[in-house]
Amino acid sequence: MISLSFLTLFLSSVHGFRSALNDFQRSEGRELVVKSWNLNRLTEFSGITLEDCAKRCTESPECRAFNFEFRPAVACKHLPWVGDGDNADVKRNVNCDLYEMKVYIRKCIVGKGEDYRGKVSTTVSGRTCQQWWSKFPHDHRYESCDIPQCTDEVCITCNGEDYRGQVDHTVNGKECQRWDQQFPHQHIYQPEKYPDKSLDDNYCRNPDASPVPWCYTTDPAMERESCNISKCPDLPKRRLRSSYTTNCFRGRGEDYRGKVNETTSGIKCQRWDAQKPHQHPFFPKTYECKGLEENYCRNPDGSEAPWCFTSVPNMRTALCLQIKRCADDIEAEDCYNEIGKNYRGVVRKTRKGILCQKWSINTPHKTKINPKTHPEANLTDNYCRNPDGDHHGPWCYTSDPKTEFDYCAIKQCAEVEFNECGKREDRSQARLRIVGGMPGNSPWTVSLRDRKGNHFCGGSLVSSEWVISTKQCFSSCYVDLTGYKAMMGTLFRDPLEGEPDVQSIALTKIVCGPSESHLVMLQLETPAQFNERVSQICLPPERYIVPERTTCEIAGWGETKGKGDETLLNVAQMPVLSNQDCNKYFKGRVRENEMCTKGFQGGVGACERDYGGPLACQNSDCWVLEGVIIPMRRCGHVGQPNIFIRVSVYVDWIKKVMEMT
Repeated sequence: MISLSFLTLFLSSVHGFRSALNDFQRSEGRELVVKSWNLNRLTEFSGITLEDCAKRCTESPECRAFNFEFRPAVACKHLPWVGDGDNADVKRNVNCDLYEMKVYIRKCIVGKGEDYRGKVSTTVSGRTCQQWWSKFPHDHRYESCDIPQCTDEVCITCNGEDYRGQVDHTVNGKECQRWDQQFPHQHIYQPEKYPDKSLDDNYCRNPDASPVPWCYTTDPAMERESCNISKCPDLPKRRLRSSYTTNCFRGRGEDYRGKVNETTSGIKCQRWDAQKPHQHPFFPKTYECKGLEENYCRNPDGSEAPWCFTSVPNMRTALCLQIKRCADDIEAEDCYNEIGKNYRGVVRKTRKGILCQKWSINTPHKTKINPKTHPEANLTDNYCRNPDGDHHGPWCYTSDPKTEFDYCAIKQCAEVEFNECGKREDRSQARLRIVGGMPGNSPWTVSLRDRKGNHFCGGSLVSSEWVISTKQCFSSCYVDLTGYKAMMGTLFRDPLEGEPDVQSIALTKIVCGPSESHLVMLQLETPAQFNERVSQICLPPERYIVPERTTCEIAGWGETKGKGDETLLNVAQMPVLSNQDCNKYFKGRVRENEMCTKGFQGGVGACERDYGGPLACQNSDCWVLEGVIIPMRRCGHVGQPNIFIRVSVYVDWIKKVMEMT
């Protein structure tokens, strides 16, 4: 007999899946706190799912919003108001999300506006509306109200990457799928991975630099479709000149307008208006605000840094890493003690990357806390502070009109003992030591184990809870990690049961890196315990280029082709080779997000089951993860340079993953 749940799922897949959450707008980390005299109007349900909480609210004639608490216990609290009146106050609460019905908070209409429930009470000519229950002064006379269509309320400039409006249907009327859901379509654009893209609810957005905003649809037969949003009539030819840079770049370099026109290795860039040697979709007329002039390095798609198509036929794209980051865009590592009430640092961005609003002004948000109300709190400029003693740490009002306040991207300070990165007890090692390697000491190298307990790939411990490896070790970015583990603290591939210091920790989450990075981040179920045999490796400075001839080392339990003991952790030392020289061997195929080391006469290199492991380079008295081992056509081949993913290109992404999850 077919179960009812299976039948429901089958019918949903045939006719399309519509989540009850589509009717709501989510405010992360917010709670609608009811005034004491209205507590009897709150209806609470315990232990139900988020979807069920939303469904019950839509079915209730009294419900207009709900708080969904997920710590310390799951609770659903229905409310008969939204957060725009005097019956309740919106407050910060990191253990709760607020969901409000769109029809009650929208300032625009969909279609003819039959479901409009907003509070506009004047007509298009400015007359005050008569109460609906009254027949005075008119019985049947009416005049239209001046409420814009949602497709016109917020227009788009350029390609609409900054669009933050509330259109949630496609050009053909299909309802959009929520960005935080994976049904009916699985996708990579999860809000927590792209916090700067405002992937809110199921609103149309443009996270991938498409020609116009779009969304995934609730129709299983149509994965994604463009949205019908009006273009602004007076397209600005240029943004404020101060936002452009010519000698350096800020953020990801999307506003870089300099004239560098070759890659770091000196390869000339292809013109943006040309389709040879590489065909591409970035036509200057289609992307009129991206500055796609001549063959200058640009960033039209939100990549890690400015880049270009190259003039070499067998090398499609390359980053322009020789362009420096602007000094005023480099934020120092920072932390706060206790709850951060005495924090006086200069971080001015939220955990989602949104710039903070100045404490002394009232736009876009009217401040209840400011230098006048809290003169002792050092509310200077737009720096993160904790003037009200919030136990979750420093926060700020944001420059995003949709997000009133948020917590800042600052970690709590912690005492450092063994978890000081890149430290190890060095032992005497041979010069050439994994094919051609010798047993060695690499306390940050991790053995990844499948469900049968077999070693299949390497990884590097970059914090007590996170391991970096490579995508090639996994079948997909959605692989079920049940039964997979990370083993550390031993030189042996198959340690004896009860061996001291061995730690075997379950993997609970996989996060795939940016396109072409080949990286994955793996979250551990419980933190690793640091000691002499287990420690984390340091991350490099952002976009750092390791000097040529620097001696680094690789480590792993992979194939040795008879040149070593595969049951032991093998370490091999090798000097760095410049990308320019490396490309002479590989005929221009080495990209700017990759780095090379020299080959050895004895054939030293990484092989099967070493993939994902570290290329570690010593910087002063610390070891730094400069590269990640990836598969090559031939491993350990005599005289062949070794290619690695250059970690410094993705440091910003790595830190964001560790901070946001």
